[in-house]
Amino acid sequence: MKKRIGTAWVVCILAGALPAFTQVKMTREQMMFYTSDWKGDRFPDGRPKVADDLLKRALDVSIEDVWDYLRGKGYRNQFESGWQALHIEKPFAGRALTAQYMPSRPDMAKAIAAEGKAEGRVSGNNSWPINELQLGDVYVADGFGKIIEGTLIGSNLGNGIAAHTHTGFVFNAGIRDQEENREIPNFNGFYRGYDPSAWADMQLTAINSPIRIGRAIVLPGDLVLAKTDGVLFIPAILAEAAVSSAEFTNLKDAFNFELNQQGKNGAEFEGGWTSKKYAAFAQWIDAHPEKLKMPRAEFNALLAHSTPDR
Repeated sequence: MKKRIGTAWVVCILAGALPAFTQVKMTREQMMFYTSDWKGDRFPDGRPKVADDLLKRALDVSIEDVWDYLRGKGYRNQFESGWQALHIEKPFAGRALTAQYMPSRPDMAKAIAAEGKAEGRVSGNNSWPINELQLGDVYVADGFGKIIEGTLIGSNLGNGIAAHTHTGFVFNAGIRDQEENREIPNFNGFYRGYDPSAWADMQLTAINSPIRIGRAIVLPGDLVLAKTDGVLFIPAILAEAAVSSAEFTNLKDAFNFELNQQGKNGAEFEGGWTSKKYAAFAQWIDAHPEKLKMPRAEFNALLAHSTPDR
């Protein structure tokens, strides 16, 4: 009995001597739990790594077409609007690296600061997520909508995000140094508002956890599509299929628009997709192969699935 008590006492002492790592940053095991359906490549920390070509292809599809696909799969809470932006007319896309902020509380702030020191982190904890960013990422942060003293970045941190990602950020919060941030190359960002005040009375509480951005839920690794009219957070597990489906719809629309303009659609301005029309659509693609972003085999599969009586 004494030996068991002594062993337990040593274990407790050792456990107490070890710093509590990764209370803020999600562990690989936690990441795998939330993204267990993802079967593709991952970053070393476990975050899903959507293929680079999808980041480019996503820029050419409409939010509505992707949203329709996601809604059909049961994902009803993936879009948020009402943004200000550095360059509202310039879309961007990337993989979500998420962060959560809350109002400051002294005991929590003390514990988080101690964790940061044990992990060798430097500067304010609003810079910690930036150091985790990879090329092609989008820094997505829930700052609980705070704008005055809720400015998660100024121009120094903006340059840091740009250098790491070549894409940008989506903040449910504010920014400062708006004018200087607009001048940074390879950089864009969506945010709730601008204010000249500095970040204050708020703290980082999680890196790469599930977060809420307005009415949307975001998981680390989601494909973020930011366009003039809003931001869509596409689950990594559906990213390829969603983009392909949207591309297919876009091609159908382009073909249908041409028929309408030529007066060849009768009264079927929006539909009339019979086997005959799908066959004409396939011939139209043969004549315009440059319009295909997806592999032809993928287009053929979508065509076969859509064509009636096949």
